Amino acid sequence: MLDIPRNKKIVLFDGVCNLCDNAVNKIIKADNTDQFRFVSLDSDKGKEILNYIGIDRAKIDSIVLYEPGIAYYIKSKAAFQIASKLGGFYSLVNIFSVLPTGITDKMYDYIARNRYKWYGKKESCMIPSEDIKQKFL
Repeated sequence: MLDIPRNKKIVLFDGVCNLCDNAVNKIIKADNTDQFRFVSLDSDKGKEILNYIGIDRAKIDSIVLYEPGIAYYIKSKAAFQIASKLGGFYSLVNIFSVLPTGITDKMYDYIARNRYKWYGKKESCMIPSEDIKQKFL
């Protein structure tokens, strides 16, 4: 059994990607009901969660949303699920969820392939400040 909060949605993200880091910070600011927790895909805990849900890290270069005991989502489905849980302005993203997953995942993959070139990359994962530290596993 995983040692994670069962009542939180777990966002697994690329810890060295500037775009991903920015997205995590936006989710934290918009998460008014404290429903999300975050972990880097390449951290020990991130690898443990991926292994538990049966995702091979070597074959995934994507955001993963894991809802313990319910489901997990990758790529565009993860982005749509996160946006829908945040509500408000973010739920507008779900307009694109009516498109076939093959199309939205291709768009997602295109951005993912180019994210380091467009947004840059850090040498290491961000270290959360004291006020948001409890949001990270």
